Amino acid sequence: MQCYDVFNGDADGICALVQLRLAEPRKAVLVTGVKRDINLLKRVNANAGDHITVLDISVRANAKDLRRNLAAGASVFYVDHHNPGKLPDHENLQAVIDTRPDICTALLVNHCLEGAYKEWAVVAAFGDNLLASAYALAKPIGYKPEHIEELKRLGELLNYNAYGRDVTDLHFAPDKLFEILVQYENPDAFLFSEPEIFQKLETGFFDDLRKAWNGEELLYTEFNLDNDIPSPIWLLDDAAWARRISGAFGNALANKTPDQAHAVLTHNAHGGYMVSVRAPKNNPVGADVFCMQFPTGGGRATAAGINHLPKDKLDRFITIFNKAF
Repeated sequence: MQCYDVFNGDADGICALVQLRLAEPRKAVLVTGVKRDINLLKRVNANAGDHITVLDISVRANAKDLRRNLAAGASVFYVDHHNPGKLPDHENLQAVIDTRPDICTALLVNHCLEGAYKEWAVVAAFGDNLLASAYALAKPIGYKPEHIEELKRLGELLNYNAYGRDVTDLHFAPDKLFEILVQYENPDAFLFSEPEIFQKLETGFFDDLRKAWNGEELLYTEFNLDNDIPSPIWLLDDAAWARRISGAFGNALANKTPDQAHAVLTHNAHGGYMVSVRAPKNNPVGADVFCMQFPTGGGRATAAGINHLPKDKLDRFITIFNKAF
């Protein structure tokens, strides 16, 4: 029997798997990648009796390969919080799917494990910018405010590390980062034992964020229909730093002006744009529905994206964005 652990390379995917493997250690083939590398099940060719764990990638994006591996006789444990589309009806599929805007995959895993490694779920929730959910889970643990803020920063940094055109853009490959984190039962032990990882990510984060604030803000004449505030759309440089910071920058914008939606565009390898969309923090719905209007779009209600927006579709994107939000 072969086991596969398939997971998004961001904070949520990594911390979800850390919890599972702390609870149930297992030798497995690790299948992961950058944040937007979500068609991961296409890399898995399972046989009868194999077991696949899938975390934090949408069923919708992997439906064909999910059905293929189920048909081959593999069993699949699937945990996710993105819009799934239609779930396959198969006896070998155990799916834990919850798309509520205050839920992430690691929080779902935390519930399955009855809070056994909840500190890692707190880190993941902060990484996914689910601040209220993260604080709510952290409060009963009894952490001091400064300690909670340290977990918040770790979550943000792990999430930041996942963004890039490919793994060469990242500070640490997600599979290698997981293999380090899973050695520690809680984030405190990791932070104490591996300070150089935290320091490298933090230095890179602030360097990249300073550059992002000097990016080009694209403001257009169409206004938000609810409050007459222009919907801010930012275009960052064609550089590794811009691809790394795009998600964290979107979160920073969302937290700064929570009544607005935001979009951050970076250049992709196909001559178009990769787009990160954040719904308004004070009305956290609609990002997934908006992005799914485009062929390579998807995500969740609060945060979603488009992997390839052709340059000649930018004006259409702007028009639909302003009408949607």
